[in-house]
Amino acid sequence: MKESYRCWAEIDRAALRHNATVVRDRIGSAEILAVVKANAYGHGLLGVAQALAEDAQLFGVANLEEALVLRDSLPHPIVILGPATPEERSIIAAHGFIPTISSLEEAEAFDRLQPVAVNFKIDTGMGRMGVVQNKVLQVFKRTAALPNIEIHSISTHMPVSNEDAEYTRDQIVRFQRIVEQIRAEVPGTYKVHVLQSAGTLAFNPPTFEIVRAGIMLYGISPLPEFRELLKPVMTWKTRICLVRDLPKGSSISYGRTFIAPRNMRVATLSAGYADGYPWHLSNRGAAVLVHGRRCPLLGRVTMDLIVIDVSSLDDVQVGDDVILMGRDGNEEISCAELGERAGTITWEIITRIGARVRRVYV
Repeated sequence: MKESYRCWAEIDRAALRHNATVVRDRIGSAEILAVVKANAYGHGLLGVAQALAEDAQLFGVANLEEALVLRDSLPHPIVILGPATPEERSIIAAHGFIPTISSLEEAEAFDRLQPVAVNFKIDTGMGRMGVVQNKVLQVFKRTAALPNIEIHSISTHMPVSNEDAEYTRDQIVRFQRIVEQIRAEVPGTYKVHVLQSAGTLAFNPPTFEIVRAGIMLYGISPLPEFRELLKPVMTWKTRICLVRDLPKGSSISYGRTFIAPRNMRVATLSAGYADGYPWHLSNRGAAVLVHGRRCPLLGRVTMDLIVIDVSSLDDVQVGDDVILMGRDGNEEISCAELGERAGTITWEIITRIGARVRRVYV
């Protein structure tokens, strides 16, 4: 049915499972918490979760809305990694989701509802969530003593694991010491997790009992030296909707930022920034793949359409597939390349791909 799509993303289930195997090989018997927040990093929440159902022991989402969507399809424990708003707490408790708490006040609010298992977050340097280090033991003891609160897990988050190895190693040591102190003074069956994708690749061990696998599941390495271990999961495609011959001196797109230096054959593609193709790729040397060959992007990206140079190709036709991100033969437009040219990070490239881009699982 792809002929009916104007812009779509093909999601490779086998590549997902390969990447999950890479995680498993690096963490031994620890549980995999597959992070599928932000529509599974743009890959489609339900499709990805169903493909990973046999590989993951838990799933992680950002908020209650995502958790509710996931619960309809899978029985796995679901950890809500972001903070809950007050009105969401009763729904979280009623559905048995595992909220992440950062304060005694949050714990007490859940305690007033019904029995709830929680993820106790410690702030060791991220600064956006978690109990600060000098209050951890005091808050943990009081939280664990609440009659309706069960500590499911203890976690922290590493802010520079793909940028500053020295700080990250020190952070892990600090977290280990905190966990050792908590376990000595408040024994329990709770589990611990700190490693995410960069941590799993570069700072393993320690593993603890759970590992949060995020972007590496989608075949994107936060550290270039590990890129070959993983298989990209998404191929982002669109189609040629017009082919035109323009004379020298013609202007292309808003702002007239590109003037044809010669007679050119150009193709208009059915994708734009409303689909998530970054506007910041405009006039930045970006390209797409047509019949396995790179074709430069011309002028500014618009809401629904972009224009490329196909002068070097002899057999371009309306309806031909075009790869915005992915591999065709020996050529590849990687997510990392798009991020670098757009002046952003790979995470943003894939998570901003819009809802009108159909996800097709292959």
